Amino acid sequence: MSCPRVSIYTYPMPISAVIVDDEQLARDELSYLLKSVDDVEIVAQGRNGLEAVNLIKEHSPDLVFLDVQMPGLDGFGVIKKLLDKKIPVPQIIFATAFDQYAVKAFEVNAIDYVLKPFDKKRVAQAIEKARKKIQGAPTANDKLESLVKMLEAQRPQNSKVLVRAAGRLLLVEQKDVCFASIEDGVISVVSTTLEGQSNCRTLEELLHGLDSDMFWRAHRSYVVNINRIKEVVPWFKSSYQLRMDDKKQSEIPVSRAQTKRLRELFGL
Repeated sequence: MSCPRVSIYTYPMPISAVIVDDEQLARDELSYLLKSVDDVEIVAQGRNGLEAVNLIKEHSPDLVFLDVQMPGLDGFGVIKKLLDKKIPVPQIIFATAFDQYAVKAFEVNAIDYVLKPFDKKRVAQAIEKARKKIQGAPTANDKLESLVKMLEAQRPQNSKVLVRAAGRLLLVEQKDVCFASIEDGVISVVSTTLEGQSNCRTLEELLHGLDSDMFWRAHRSYVVNINRIKEVVPWFKSSYQLRMDDKKQSEIPVSRAQTKRLRELFGL
């Protein structure tokens, strides 16, 4: 006597999703639309690029809706940081206001996007495409790297830093900035000619707009212009301080974690 066949249907695992957008209204709108899509679970929401990196590292989501234009670390900066830190990159759906070049870059690299204001049908289509990719082969990192490079090449390079000093908003050439520091959430910028404050909220945000070949995070509270280091001063217990080329010849500590980088820079 043969046993009857039993058909077992396994329901697909829900897609875990993270939403990152600096506008509360956009997050709320996208969250509302995603609730009408089957098998999508929103595990976290973020307001900026730094939160995006941390949330992706913490939750390892299947899918991220990532705003392109955010202050400080934008959507492309998030991808670059994930690749640099070797954090697994989930499926990405970029959210953007219409930008002809950006859309072309997404299409060339087969990376999906949704335009603002969001369209329910288009969001559902993007999720369905992401679902197929999640179930199949993951997005190749080289496609994401290619996308970032294409867009960074088109991004205008801002060689100046905005500094608030004496009630004025002044633009200072990056080459003239000696160092920046943060204390109690306030970022101070010291150049060869003036001292003032930055509008940036974190040193990471400030660094994102600076020339990475010129500026170095010597300490968690200090960013220095390598070309404005006047003297490397040996300190206690094999540590160092940097004497800078500003009017006060300020001395900046080098953290133990950055001592190796200092030795590499100057062959110590």
